[in-house]
Amino acid sequence: MRVSVAAVDLGASSGRVVRGLAGDGALAIEEVHRFPNGPVRLRETLHWDVLGLYREVRTGLRRAGEIDSIGIDSWAVDYGLLDERGALLGNPVHYRDARTDGIVPTIDPDRLYRLNGLQFQPFNTMFQLAAEPLLAHAAQLLLIPDLLSYWLTGQRGAEYTNATTTGLIDVRSGQWSAELARGLPPGLLPELRHPGDPAGDCEGVPVTAVGSHDTASAVVAVPAEGEAFAYISCGTWSLVGVELTAPVLTAASRAANFTNEGGVDGTIRYLRNVMGLWLIQECLRCWDIELEPVLRAAEGARGSVFDPNDPVFLPPGDMPARIQRWCREAGERVPEAPGEIVRSIVDSLALAHRDAIAEAQRLSGKEVEVVHVVGGGSRNELLCQLTADACGLPVVAGPAEATALGNVLVQARAAGAVPGTLGELRSLVRATQPLRRYLPR
Repeated sequence: MRVSVAAVDLGASSGRVVRGLAGDGALAIEEVHRFPNGPVRLRETLHWDVLGLYREVRTGLRRAGEIDSIGIDSWAVDYGLLDERGALLGNPVHYRDARTDGIVPTIDPDRLYRLNGLQFQPFNTMFQLAAEPLLAHAAQLLLIPDLLSYWLTGQRGAEYTNATTTGLIDVRSGQWSAELARGLPPGLLPELRHPGDPAGDCEGVPVTAVGSHDTASAVVAVPAEGEAFAYISCGTWSLVGVELTAPVLTAASRAANFTNEGGVDGTIRYLRNVMGLWLIQECLRCWDIELEPVLRAAEGARGSVFDPNDPVFLPPGDMPARIQRWCREAGERVPEAPGEIVRSIVDSLALAHRDAIAEAQRLSGKEVEVVHVVGGGSRNELLCQLTADACGLPVVAGPAEATALGNVLVQARAAGAVPGTLGELRSLVRATQPLRRYLPR
């Protein structure tokens, strides 16, 4: 049995609709529609153009042709608020907006971590809600994939893996926490769904809940053999961690700023956010040049090391100048040419990957024998090699399309077209997708 499904995959800088074929030992995807997804500044506030995204999703679904199912994933934490009629109250605000600057938890940080298991990030949904002027008028909150699913089907729900990034889920029970949701309007948080659950019907085609946090879908498609692996889902962010069966809620884990996010099939994605390829993307935007020539220059360039997780690098703006300023103030050699700056970024990311993997092992007690790099960053040969060198571990790079593949696999499994365990899904990825191995030098 084979099925043909549409995977809607929305990233922080672009979105696409992918047609996937799965079953009888096959797993293949074809991009049918790609579109930009950038922030829109309206006066002082940075928004997402969610109506434009919905239009592009509909266009992509038409181009996908005859399909058996639809699944949607996107970035985490951002949301739309609905009024009592189900109408959108305002354009969703971008997580890089400054409205949460200065927001601090109202719950003791140790208690908060024991409840939700999340690293402190000022843009987590619970902190956005503390700065939300429309909250008093809202009847319900829908995260971005759930909002688009609602517009396609008329059915509302909250997919579990993405809901765990809000800060409002009890990490032990996997349910909305009454303590964390105290003060929110009654009924604001919708009923939870899990990957594989039906999510409604779009013009006769079933919509299936997938790991709607894009990292949850990407980790499904990590082509690991066994359990002794770390993963880096490398795109705008590098999500660096290990897969566990239970959360790590120790004081040491909180101090190290590690997060426990829900994964597919009850797993825990124990990880740290590293700023990622956003640093290069913003540099390229400022320079108005292409990536490949700069990467070639970076291979032979001398770089400097900086902390890619410094909050100064979070907002949009002149990234090269901020990197140079950081190095100057830290007493590091200041990179000047684009090749030197990109080499500095790649060196710094490789070391940040190493530190996160070492910390994940120490804090969780899980041993790592190989590092899997998936997502767009798996195409960056320099970054993959330097990550292998820094970690002293082999790096397996690919698939680059892990998020879309994970989305397709969960839909296909729900339809009965592919085997059931995560190990079996990953075996299918290994058998069908191109991978590259980097050994530490």
